[in-house]
Amino acid sequence: MLILKLLVIPGFLLLISLAGKRWGPSVAGWLSGLPVVVGPILFFLAIEQGEAFAAQSAMAALSAMFAMIAFCVTYAQVCQRTGWPLALTVSLIVWAVIAVVLSLMTPSLLLSVLAAATALLAAPYLFPSVRPVLAGPAPKSDKLLLRMVAGALLTLAVTWLASTVGDRWSGLLAVFPVLGSVMAVFSQQTRGPAFTAVLLRATATGMYSFSAFCLVVTLALPSMGMLGFGLGVAVSVAMLGVTRRLLAKPVCSATPSTISNE
Repeated sequence: MLILKLLVIPGFLLLISLAGKRWGPSVAGWLSGLPVVVGPILFFLAIEQGEAFAAQSAMAALSAMFAMIAFCVTYAQVCQRTGWPLALTVSLIVWAVIAVVLSLMTPSLLLSVLAAATALLAAPYLFPSVRPVLAGPAPKSDKLLLRMVAGALLTLAVTWLASTVGDRWSGLLAVFPVLGSVMAVFSQQTRGPAFTAVLLRATATGMYSFSAFCLVVTLALPSMGMLGFGLGVAVSVAMLGVTRRLLAKPVCSATPSTISNE
């Protein structure tokens, strides 16, 4: 399990970085919608805590899509006006407040679906208007290594907490913006705020795949057992293909205020 945590997330960050270099921020953000963080967390929770516990955690993770997309929108907006420390701080506070509110609500599948659907449908209208960004030069290798290390450390911290706080908070913490934080900060440092906004907008689009995985695992795990994870992955990948068409839409038209921030 420890080796998986140390290798999977940094490896995925490497692939996303290479995708951003080759195809630009839209594809990189879209690929981050795969359940590369929540999937292993829920899988090991099922092994250690039982399938019923993991199913309840998956339902909580589905509702946490609201908090995750709020993080992406907030960071994209704030980073247009300030540096990454304030953007990250404000975004994480927004995530934490929403997560606490969700934890206090009575758990239900209907609530989780409504929370995820509301965030996914509203997200395209909440991101800042920025000029479409080309891939540009790749970040230096030391930056890439640093973001991989940061991703591994964040994953270790989140998964350690997730196994000690009950099924509700386990699911919420499984959707802590590990990839989002690392990608946003290093993208802003190396590529600028416009690139970061496009990346996070695409991340929100990729969350359809993430949400599909959580929903399938919630429904399938009690009846299918561990095979429910395989079905969840299959549906998630299929949904990623469906949302690929959304990336072809124009991001937004440029405005003087957004151009001046680049």
